[in-house]
Amino acid sequence: MSGAAVRGISLLGATGSIGTQALEVVEAAGGRFQVVGLTAQRNVRALAALARRYRPLLVAIADPARLPELRSELAGTGVRVLAGPEGMVAAATLAEAELVLAAGSGVAGLVPVLEALRAGKQLALANKEPLVAAGHLVMAQARQAGITIRPVDSEHSAIFQALGDQRPYLARILLTASGGAFRDTPPDELARVTPAQALAHPTWRMGPKVTVDSATLMNKGLEVIEARWLFDLEVDRIEVVLHRESIVHSLVEMVDGSVLAQLSSPDMRLPIQYALSYPERLAVPWGGLDLAQVGSLTFEKPDFARYPCLELAYQAARGGGTLPAAMNAADEVAVDLFLAGKIGFTDIPRLVARVMERHRPAPAPSLEQVLAADAESRQVAAEEVGRWPRCS
Repeated sequence: MSGAAVRGISLLGATGSIGTQALEVVEAAGGRFQVVGLTAQRNVRALAALARRYRPLLVAIADPARLPELRSELAGTGVRVLAGPEGMVAAATLAEAELVLAAGSGVAGLVPVLEALRAGKQLALANKEPLVAAGHLVMAQARQAGITIRPVDSEHSAIFQALGDQRPYLARILLTASGGAFRDTPPDELARVTPAQALAHPTWRMGPKVTVDSATLMNKGLEVIEARWLFDLEVDRIEVVLHRESIVHSLVEMVDGSVLAQLSSPDMRLPIQYALSYPERLAVPWGGLDLAQVGSLTFEKPDFARYPCLELAYQAARGGGTLPAAMNAADEVAVDLFLAGKIGFTDIPRLVARVMERHRPAPAPSLEQVLAADAESRQVAAEEVGRWPRCS
């Protein structure tokens, strides 16, 4: 192991939950990886602190208005500082980066992901939205570049690991879901739950958007769409099962009826590390699984009445075209409004459904059509909420 070549990594979304855990993986790997690029959306101080610690060649902040502050923070360090979409793409295509870890969130990650693949970079993908909004474009670019995308989501990593070279024999995928913060909350109480309660996930350590999406099960719906593209499988052959313990991270059923699963402790550093080190496996100071201590593993079907966002995601996946992009944009707006205390928890699926009803999907959309659908759906979502009596 000690003689292995050092792998240059550009980390898009370095200050978020996945990004910070990825840097823990880098440090634990004992010099196997070198951070050559770092980006963040708007957290200048955190990004600057990481740049001083890891001394990358380049850092970029997505918000151009924060460029002067970032430059001031890093004056004299020799680190190249950029901003805006151009900065994100520069980090994604950095010559010294063998691998790009897309760890941010939102459809803003789509163009950097496409450009990383176009530049021939190995891609480790944690950012859901590029595949949700434009999976056909991302996978076409990956095929053209001869690159196999390494999934970082624990569920897709589990499928990737369990499937191995048996993909021709895949019958269906079973995606596991914890059920989120409100899996035991009576349905008639959901309208009154608070953002703080939604963010109290029983198992995982994640960012606020993903945690709320876990509570609505939209997160699992997005993962259904991701799995459809990553593993080239019809949507109706991808099922969701509730698994409270978060030990079985997903399962694959083969044509002969065999079911293969990947199990581990609920720690995102494990799938992150696998994506970075693949095909190797590195020893780590965390992890380990004591099944006797876990005791039992339970599985049940999700209730679409409790989790309407999951049903909406299936509808978007079956509808195709720009409908998933519209759904995703509406969900981003709805979650932001919920976290800001401007709408209730049960208003999230209500708003997403309304935006989807008003959307007219474009089939086989171009990048420009996907981005236009995203922008239009955000505007429609804002218009819809503006009409609601409870919102001033």
